[in-house]
Amino acid sequence: MSAQPKTCRSSWSDTFARFAGKVAWAAGSPVTFGVALVALAAWAAAGPFLDYSTGWQLLVNTGTTITTFLMVFVIQNSQNRDGLAAQIKLDEIIRAVSGAKNSMIDLECLTDKELAELRVKFAAIAVEARQHEEKVEKREDEVNGNSRFKNNGKTPKHPLHGSTA
Repeated sequence: MSAQPKTCRSSWSDTFARFAGKVAWAAGSPVTFGVALVALAAWAAAGPFLDYSTGWQLLVNTGTTITTFLMVFVIQNSQNRDGLAAQIKLDEIIRAVSGAKNSMIDLECLTDKELAELRVKFAAIAVEARQHEEKVEKREDEVNGNSRFKNNGKTPKHPLHGSTA
């Protein structure tokens, strides 16, 4: 019996997140840039025929303002999710360099709540690791007689091969 691939859950915020990701991807495509360039050229070409009227100017100002206003929210949502998922993936790689969990591959399909829970889990692992490292460093200092802070600030030579530590 094989495990079924995890599907993205559906809620209002998750639906918006999928929509935002698709719109952000499409907005950055060369086709979208070309369409915008053609629309701008058509608007500019219509200027002389419309006597560069207030309505002509208002058309492009309103269109660009509305588009920009909406795109800020769409792209920001997409960037927030991508950034959080990337950070969690990096945390997993740091935690287990020799064998990262394959379950981390599709983090972008998790709900915001699930992503937040994973972030809390990795934060707790980091706190525990820091505490352990501080204990190890303190013990090394005791064994070495705080040699890292002697020798006029110079790093001591490694006892086995004579290079600096």
